[in-house]
Amino acid sequence: MGPPLKVHELIRAIRSVKTQNEEREVIQRECADIRSSFRDEDTLYRGRSVAKLLYMHMLGYPAHFGQMECLKLIASPRYTDKRIGYLGAMMLLDERQDAHLLITNSMKRDLEHNSPLIQGLALCTLACLGSTEMCRDLAGEVERLLRTSSSHVKKKAVLCAVHIVRKVPELVEMFIPVSEELLGEKRHGVLYGAVLLVTEICQRHPEASKRIRKLFPLLLQKLRQIMSEYSPEHAVSGVTDPFLQVRLLRLMRILGQNDESICDAMGDLLAQVSTCTETQSNAGNAVLYETVLTIVDTKSASGLRVLAVNILGRFLLSNDKNIRYVALTSLQRLVQTDNAAVQRHRATIVECLRQTDTSVNRKALELCFALVNEANIRVMMKELQRFLQTCQPELREQCASGIFLSAERFSPSKRWHIDTIMETLITAGESVRDDAVSHLIHLIRGASELHAYIVQKLYKAVREDIGQQPLVQVASWCIGEYGELLLLGSCEEEEPLQVTEDEVLDVLEGILQSHISTPSTRAYTLTAIMKLSTRFKQNVDRIRRVVSIYGSCHDVELQQRAVEYNALFKKYDHMRAAILEKMPVEEKSEGGDILAEERRTPVESLPQSQPSSVQTLSQVTDLLGLLEESPVNVITPVPAADLNVTQNLHNGGSLLDLLDDTPVPALPPLVVYNNHGLNVEFSFLRPPTNPALLVITSCATNSSDSDMTDFQMQAAVPKSVQLQLQAPSGSIVKASGIGAVTQCIRVLNPQKVPLKMRLRFSFSHSGNSAQEICEIGNFPVGTWQ
Repeated sequence: MGPPLKVHELIRAIRSVKTQNEEREVIQRECADIRSSFRDEDTLYRGRSVAKLLYMHMLGYPAHFGQMECLKLIASPRYTDKRIGYLGAMMLLDERQDAHLLITNSMKRDLEHNSPLIQGLALCTLACLGSTEMCRDLAGEVERLLRTSSSHVKKKAVLCAVHIVRKVPELVEMFIPVSEELLGEKRHGVLYGAVLLVTEICQRHPEASKRIRKLFPLLLQKLRQIMSEYSPEHAVSGVTDPFLQVRLLRLMRILGQNDESICDAMGDLLAQVSTCTETQSNAGNAVLYETVLTIVDTKSASGLRVLAVNILGRFLLSNDKNIRYVALTSLQRLVQTDNAAVQRHRATIVECLRQTDTSVNRKALELCFALVNEANIRVMMKELQRFLQTCQPELREQCASGIFLSAERFSPSKRWHIDTIMETLITAGESVRDDAVSHLIHLIRGASELHAYIVQKLYKAVREDIGQQPLVQVASWCIGEYGELLLLGSCEEEEPLQVTEDEVLDVLEGILQSHISTPSTRAYTLTAIMKLSTRFKQNVDRIRRVVSIYGSCHDVELQQRAVEYNALFKKYDHMRAAILEKMPVEEKSEGGDILAEERRTPVESLPQSQPSSVQTLSQVTDLLGLLEESPVNVITPVPAADLNVTQNLHNGGSLLDLLDDTPVPALPPLVVYNNHGLNVEFSFLRPPTNPALLVITSCATNSSDSDMTDFQMQAAVPKSVQLQLQAPSGSIVKASGIGAVTQCIRVLNPQKVPLKMRLRFSFSHSGNSAQEICEIGNFPVGTWQ
């Protein structure tokens, strides 16, 4: 046999084939030759064989049989063999394979070698695949090489030290003294790695930040030097060394947190960077964005924060969708603390709603709702309703829900509030939350002075179009409650409408008979027709005939209502007027006021450190990733228990449900999470007056040796279940089980579906941020049946 193919010859042979089968034949034939040479211990061509094997590995073919040959090449004294061996180790080995531990001794010898090239190979490999054990064994050698005079070796040793700090945080203190020395380096590559190393040290060892802060003037000097001196060698699109600028700004942001002296020292420099950096390229925008983050995350002066908002406002005018998305995301962080500055860019933010990119629209929508207040509610609602008409289907529900919440919090008048919700129902159609109908009915019931105007407007709407089912349900309820006001024509706000009893009944019967009406809509309509038997005097017999027809309906729910209504006509006709009288206006109880206040409290007006009883739209959107179902209703109020017969029938119950006073048995507690020292236990309570309501008390304790700070719990449930997450008792879970953080969760499950919930816990523990997710599917049966 002659010498094996060279690498370029193999590449030419593979590229010359015309089919996949021919390529596999070439690969298989070459792999057979490579295996034979490995068995024969052919040291002359071992490097060439491994190089060809790596090329085949890049094409997706198996190359694991070459792992041991890589180790042999690494142990070779020749540089050419070591180069191929280390490259093969980085491509074919990882921490999950025990074979990578066999090269530890070879790497140690190479780190002690006199040749900088061989030292560089070992450092690159350690930084690429170094496991925890390898990092512990070789950390001393890396620390020694950080003090060498060779720029080539020192640059690679710094990056290797970054990998060791990330992999083994307890070795941080070993690299603190040498990292301080490296910050004074003038060589670009070493300085960049030194800034990255110091950043990692400060993030994983907060105590080290105190020592690094003493070198803060040096960091300012380095950044000023970059700003004042143009270096073509490191410039990108006219911006001098943007990568090093970004790294320096990120380190300054970490050092400036909770330190006003640092913030004051870098204030002028941040202003200089903000005003002197070009915005015509991505490199300049990256530097400006990092500057904005530094201003936002530190206690900067108000003037700098306004400057940061103005930079983000310029980003919104960019043609790049990614830059607009980044600007909208950053403005959301600033809207709570610098609302006035963000409000100046409201027109530009609203303009982003007209973009074609869905992700930009979603962020702009969330930010628009955060900007709504008493002063701009009318203007913003017009823009949002215009967006609702043309937005993508996946954004309709979010937009409609946001309009409902904003109108409830900032409505200037009841009439405006009701008009806004009705217009939204007409526009959104089916894309509204399940509780939108009940909320509007509750609102209408309390506006007694507008009943004539509302019922007339809703009657006109359903007479023209019955395709919007939520609107038809509200209209049916209103006509059933206040149908006599249609006949009187006493509306002062609009031109009075002259209608007869037959015309009203014709509209309601058309809804009942329409094939597009949902079972819930038919139930509302049948109940409305039954109520009109006490409001109308001339068509009682017609109403009785309509009700009797549905006594044999295939829909069980509709059939039950019709049978009960027929019983009212036949056996309890003397009680019919009393049972079907108008629903009284709900009196405001102390508990109801508290619940309403919780529902109306604007989350955006609360400081970030204060726990909130409701979730913002962005938090709700973030929770959608927890369940593969429809969005979660987290701000839904729990209905009052003292509803009358008519409301009970609307909710799908029967007349006997009102007499059910069976005591609810005690429910056992449930441990939902117990890991890493955090224990979360749920205890349950079901009020006898409202069986659909479940009150969960969460109790979080900490059995570890250090406190857990910034503790936060989020919950997600399926769409058929409504959830209200109230404010926690605190944000710090004390160590050693001392004290607990409690939080109340109110779950409304009217359909009594098996309850499941997914929780997300976020907290800081021992200087590290943690986030844990768990799913609960083993709730006691008594919690949902």
